[in-house]
Amino acid sequence: MESIREIKEKLQSAWTEEEASKDWKESIKSPLNEFLTSYSEDTRKGVVSLCEKAKKDFKKLHAERERIESLKVYEREYEHLGYICGIDEVGRGPLAGPVVAGAVILPKDCKLLYLNDSKQLSEKKREELYDKIMEEAVAVAVGYASPARIDEINILQATYEAMREAISKLEVTPQILLNDAVTIPDVIIPQVPIIKGDAKSISIGAASIIAKVTRDRLMKEYAKLMPEYDFASNKGYGSSAHISALKKYGPSPIHRATFIKNFI
Repeated sequence: MESIREIKEKLQSAWTEEEASKDWKESIKSPLNEFLTSYSEDTRKGVVSLCEKAKKDFKKLHAERERIESLKVYEREYEHLGYICGIDEVGRGPLAGPVVAGAVILPKDCKLLYLNDSKQLSEKKREELYDKIMEEAVAVAVGYASPARIDEINILQATYEAMREAISKLEVTPQILLNDAVTIPDVIIPQVPIIKGDAKSISIGAASIIAKVTRDRLMKEYAKLMPEYDFASNKGYGSSAHISALKKYGPSPIHRATFIKNFI
């Protein structure tokens, strides 16, 4: 008789998230179901536990696939136009650092799971998804507006500027833009502003992840140069420790003068 360890190894080879993802609409034919059928009459507690966990994991995966499909409503509506680009920004509120915009064109048959508003994801999951997006996307680009530029033209105009830069750097020209909430001035490509779009559109969600991870990595690099502000932790946002450091040490070269005037 097979040991529990041997059966567990069989389960691991019979079903992975990637394999189950391909089979989610035809689960009866999946390796997982074949495994469950083979051991349905094994009453050993360890085997029963393995099978129950596998069923639970598959149900979670199926629910995630359904959620991802629900995030393709806008993409399906406009797919006849050609390439669809999601646009989102990160960093409008911090006291320091740039505002960063992401632009992402996903393939029509995109099967990436767990895409969501970057704020709803852990840092580890964002990093994982960043790599997957970079690997599978048709095109990805990032735009920036520096703290000095934010002070010069205000945060809203700087955000638009970063978004236009991201669009201009795409290696593929999109036929339509899906934007998180805003309509970007001086852009000739048709746009669809979507309120809370990063949680409603798979393309905007992907753009939010690219922008967030890019900016967070940049702030960690700034933290190495200016450790007193703890940018690695606060990412430039106005935490109490950050404000205390600002009052103690004064502004750094990446602080936004128009944002910190009430603190110094």
